[in-house]
Amino acid sequence: MKKIGIIPLRKGSKGIIGKNKKKLVGQPLFSWVLGEAELSELDEIYVFTDDTEIIDFINKEYTWSTKIKALLRGEENASDTASTESTMIEFCEKINYDFDLLCLLQATSPLTLAKDINNTLDKVTKEGFDSSLTVVNTHRFTWNANGTPKNYDVFNRPRRQDFDGLLVENGAVYVTSKQFFINSKNRVSGKIGLVHMDEDSFMEIDSHSDWLIVENILINRLKSSKKTNRIDYLVLDVDGVFTDGSVLFSPDGEFAKKFDMRDGMGLEILRQNGVEVIVLTSENSELVRQRMKKLQIKEAHLGVKDKFTFLNKLIIEKNTNFGNLSYVGDDVNDLANMCRVAWSFAPNNATKEALYHADITLRHNSAEGAIRETCEFILRYNNRFN
Repeated sequence: MKKIGIIPLRKGSKGIIGKNKKKLVGQPLFSWVLGEAELSELDEIYVFTDDTEIIDFINKEYTWSTKIKALLRGEENASDTASTESTMIEFCEKINYDFDLLCLLQATSPLTLAKDINNTLDKVTKEGFDSSLTVVNTHRFTWNANGTPKNYDVFNRPRRQDFDGLLVENGAVYVTSKQFFINSKNRVSGKIGLVHMDEDSFMEIDSHSDWLIVENILINRLKSSKKTNRIDYLVLDVDGVFTDGSVLFSPDGEFAKKFDMRDGMGLEILRQNGVEVIVLTSENSELVRQRMKKLQIKEAHLGVKDKFTFLNKLIIEKNTNFGNLSYVGDDVNDLANMCRVAWSFAPNNATKEALYHADITLRHNSAEGAIRETCEFILRYNNRFN
């Protein structure tokens, strides 16, 4: 059974200019749901957009995933008045309806998790529904415009724990079988199954205040999931961690970066004590590639923009979890991983955002012993598990 996901994106956004590409906890908004879709049971995920910059980004930066693709959306279905259903129909026609299940995902619902996508798929594949959607249970009291209550008796106000509340669409995930979509031309039809998500997921990003609220929810969710086990892996950014963040250029391009030899010795000692070193950087630098080869770091991944999804995928492949990971980062594109791993570190000269969210602010600057200091901390910390 072929399960296809679609994330429709419009270039134009009136509430928040450039919303889909704006960084939320250091990552473009659309990458949050895209990353969870990649980790889900979907076979392919299409970012369907009229924004050629996003298409170029997807084609360049997600080559490590066989599931993620980009497809150009027509102008007529990218206007303010175009319906989501018309966009879905255009998409289906472009891929010649080559699917059994179609899953609609919304980038404005970045709290969506892979398990929510899988649960919505399971309603159709395992429970016999023709389509399904995600809902939240809200305990709000609602009223009619004429001043009469809709869902409770004002003279017998129920306590929250005694109140069933209301089931409300949160707009996050919709799944439909192909034939029912062809017949109804609607995202859900036939026998419809409901999948409950956390009440926080009712928040969609349509305004700047929504953005701030959702960003805080995301950060708190990542941090509240922290677990501290023995550190088996040290994950490192490069620029601003291995180096001081500066680079020398010649007419031929990148010429030189500054590294600290003491850091290299610290990493060697760490590996001798059973801690694997992983390098994860958004830059694709030949200088860095050669330095990592010299340091004998086999897991050196260059040119990775979506560090959070990539690290999630790597964790699955290594059959470990975030509780066994430490991370050194210095800027906003490291924040999601820093908030999620067991122990996060920031060099003393890191950006304000990285310093604020790091578990430990190092005494040393980058390229001046920050990595060596991290290695020494991990060695001492791991002694309690020996």
